[in-house]
Amino acid sequence: MRYRIHFIDVQNALQNYIWILEDTETQEAVAVDPTEAELVTQFCQNHQLTLKQIWLTHWHKDHIGGVTDLTTAQNITVYGPRDELSKIPGITHPLQHDDHLKFNDLKVEIIATPGHTLGHIVYFIEELEAVFCGDTLFAMGCGRLFEGTAEQMYHSLSRLAALPTQTKVYCTHEYTLSNAEFALTVEPHNHALSERAEEVRELRKQGSITLPSTIELELATNPFLRAESAEDFAHLRALKDNF
Repeated sequence: MRYRIHFIDVQNALQNYIWILEDTETQEAVAVDPTEAELVTQFCQNHQLTLKQIWLTHWHKDHIGGVTDLTTAQNITVYGPRDELSKIPGITHPLQHDDHLKFNDLKVEIIATPGHTLGHIVYFIEELEAVFCGDTLFAMGCGRLFEGTAEQMYHSLSRLAALPTQTKVYCTHEYTLSNAEFALTVEPHNHALSERAEEVRELRKQGSITLPSTIELELATNPFLRAESAEDFAHLRALKDNF
């Protein structure tokens, strides 16, 4: 396969992952939400990759922390949300809903997903059946409403739920186990959820990553994607915030 997706475990308190998209033909790479520059630089050196692009989903420090150092050392194109330009230094190509970008011959579609932050965007690659969704959609969970409303987040999650079911979900935190434990309190009789929670427990016991998920799996086991209205979603989010 020409394109590969790797992860870097930041091993910080927030359990961030940095995703690296590699073009194996050109040995060029994209870093998605680079928390720390040194980790990305080291990964690229170890795998003989040239970092060509950075994709940012939103302005939070644990997603943009490495941008300045990475772009000081070399000429890199930085994509990020137009609506958060004032909060993110270094964006060279601002993006909004329905924009497209190219990484070599890959076409990438931008979907606006406000809620966690007001300008949050995600990167959907139909050819790879992949979405880099930052902190909007998590495995069996979703991001907190730091800036947006429940209605905005409900609408944003609905956009992601409408992606092809085989789409792989690359979110940026290892929150899957705690999300599963909450989800079980909401849907204790959901057999698919119980099975998945057990699989996740085993993976975490072994120290293994639980990602990517898929849209199909989230539709079956994520209570936030199964909410029937913005009001239903708001109720769930309040429960999770106090879980």
